[in-house]
Amino acid sequence: MNCNKNHDDIKKILDSLKDDQGGVGRHKCAGCAYEKGFDYGKTKNDNFNLKDELHKLPESQASTQRHKCASSAFCQGYIEGRK
Repeated sequence: MNCNKNHDDIKKILDSLKDDQGGVGRHKCAGCAYEKGFDYGKTKNDNFNLKDELHKLPESQASTQRHKCASSAFCQGYIEGRK
């Protein structure tokens, strides 16, 4: 499954993340990862397994999130959601 969302609204956040081309988050959509983390943070739900959540994400090689670390994106979203 490929991501077809436009994540331009979080481009600055994604641009600030490190690149990562390995591990469980390889080719996963960092934009969707950020949004999923944000949702967990906003609801103050810390009952999740990061690896499982990353596996559920769509893939993306789009420009904004290309090679960005999906784990970092999820965690950044979680932090922002908790604020």
